[in-house]
This record gives sequence, structure tokens and C-alpha cells, in this order.
Amino acid sequence: MGKEKYMKVALNLAKKAVGRTSPNPLVGAVIVKDGEIIGTGYHHYAGSLHAEVNVLKKVDQEAKGATMYVTLEPCSHYGKTPPCAKFIIESGIKKVVIAMQDPNPKVAGKGIEMLKAAGVETEVGLLKEEAAQLNEDYIKYMETNTPFVILKNAMTLDGRIATKKGDSKWITGEESREFVHRLRDRVDGILVGIGTVLADNPRLTTRLPEGGEDPARIVLDEELKIPLDAKLVTQNSSAPTIIATTKKADQSKKIKLQEAGVEIIEVETENRVDLEELLKELGNREIISVLVEGGSQVNTSFLEAELVDKLYYFIAPKIIGGKDAVPVVAGTGVDKIKAGISIEESKIKRSGDDFLIIGYPKYKELGV
Repeated sequence: MGKEKYMKVALNLAKKAVGRTSPNPLVGAVIVKDGEIIGTGYHHYAGSLHAEVNVLKKVDQEAKGATMYVTLEPCSHYGKTPPCAKFIIESGIKKVVIAMQDPNPKVAGKGIEMLKAAGVETEVGLLKEEAAQLNEDYIKYMETNTPFVILKNAMTLDGRIATKKGDSKWITGEESREFVHRLRDRVDGILVGIGTVLADNPRLTTRLPEGGEDPARIVLDEELKIPLDAKLVTQNSSAPTIIATTKKADQSKKIKLQEAGVEIIEVETENRVDLEELLKELGNREIISVLVEGGSQVNTSFLEAELVDKLYYFIAPKIIGGKDAVPVVAGTGVDKIKAGISIEESKIKRSGDDFLIIGYPKYKELGV
């Protein structure tokens, strides 16, 4: 088995904890000796043993003279646990192959330097792109202190998310809806506009056969129109409901919502919820990923503000027609095709009878 295969084993181990390590990264580690894997480990959840320590405890004395493959630079600072680099040095590991440097300013090369200073051979960059994609939300959060924003939409072939009467259940099939619940299970927050709340009274929970973790529910509600008996206010869940509002909000209702356990954030610009400020506030709460499941207006607001990092677009083989049917994106639009938002690194998958397009938006520079 070559070096890349060992690192792929480590990457696959890291994926086992998707949705459970935030605000920490996903990390997998493999220890190899005499051409054989003698131990594997990964970071299971925030607060648990880091991947490197996890595997070192398994192999114990056998680690001496071995090589470790790890998907992210071992930490060098004292947090909830001692530095992983220190454990590696003390174990007698001879070489550490690292997929990528940790963007966390507390680490950012310091772990690698600690290993080198102790005489441990290091190699950095093996399957770096794969490792970066695995932790794309963590990387953005560390670089900006704001969450990674995923925009999810389900639409018809003619680009509609609801009929002229507002009916939207169900555009896509069961497989696509389950996929969305798996997305919810892996993100820290799910965001909708007040229009969706008033129309559907959603729970915004994760509903999977095996259970799942609920993300924080975030609602854009400039005037606090949300009913006090809305499911987002009354339902039992370990995840909080956060409402982003403005000074226009009814203060007495604000107090009632807070008494019901709802968190209220006032972030305003020009009498509207300031999305950039909201993302900063969510980052301060260690919410490192947000799934936007809004309607046409919310989609437009996030795209026009160039705040979307990744797209999941489900396209159902249906046509509903009608000039008054609700489009997936509204707004004024662009004058020329070349001024539109391009989707890069796109992948197309089947999801039951539907198609799923996954990609990253590339925004045009002003003046194009």
C-alpha cells in the first residue's frame, strides 16, 4: 500500500465524524510500521481525544520508529487537551506525513515546527486538496470567523420552487428529502426567512431513520412576525432557535420570545437584517456552518450579497409553468449573461428521480 492509500484511509476515518466535531475539524490518523497499518483513529466529537492521541493510545509502545499519516497538522497548543505534537514526540514516532497545515492561528505551522525541532521527520501536502474539502467549513471559519454558507434549493425543470398559489410540497422525491436531512445533521445551523415560517410552520429538525443532531434554527424576521405558538418556539429540541431582527420589532413580543427560550439578535442596516453582521454573530457563537433553506427572497439576498460558499440544487423532472409561479432566485437580475454567477467544480448526481447539482459560486467583479 502506497503513501496516498494510507492517507486515504485517514481521510475516510475522519469522515466518520461528520457533523459531530464542530467547532473542531474532522481529523483521521493512521500509524504504519514495516509496511503494515498497526493502528487507526479519528476525532470522534468535540471534546474527545484528538485523532493522533486516539491512535497512539491504541498502539502504545509499537509506535516507536513508525510513521503516522494524519489529515491535519497536529496541534501545538494547550486547549481542552495537551498538544498532539507533544504526544507524537514522546511516542517515538519517526515520521509524520501531514495532508495540510492547520489554518487555526493557534497552530498554523507551529505543530510542524515542534515536530521538526524534536527530530521528527515531517512531510506536508499529501492529498492536500481532499483534506481541504473535507474541512472546508472549518477552514473558512478559521480564516474569517464566519460560518461556511450552503444554499440548498429544490426546484422544477423550469426553475420554480412553488406554484402561483404557493404550493411547494413536494417538488422532489423521498431520496432527495432524506439527503437534505443528512445535510441538516452535519451543519451547525439552518436558516430560513419569516415567509417560510408563516407559510409552513416548519420544525427545521433532523429526521433520519437512525436519529441525528438538530442544527440551530435561525430565522430572518425584521418585525418579529413569528407566532408565539410556532413550532420553532414551542418544540422540544437541544438546539436553540435564533431570530435575527431589527429595531422595528415589537419589544414586548421580543421579551415574550426570550422568555420562551428564543435567542434574539438585532442586526440592522437600512431597516433590514444585516446578513454579514448576522454571520459574524453566528461565528461568535461557534456556528461554523449554516444551511440556507429559504425562499426566493432569502436566496436572492444571500446571492446578491455574495455570501454563499456552496450550492446544493435539486432539480425535479417536473414543469409547473405560470409567470406567477415562484422562481428559485428573484431580484432585478443581470443585464448580460456574462455578468451572472458561475458555478465551478460542479458535480451532478442522481437522487432518486431528481438530479442534484453541487458546486461553488464564482462571483463576478464589479463592473463586468
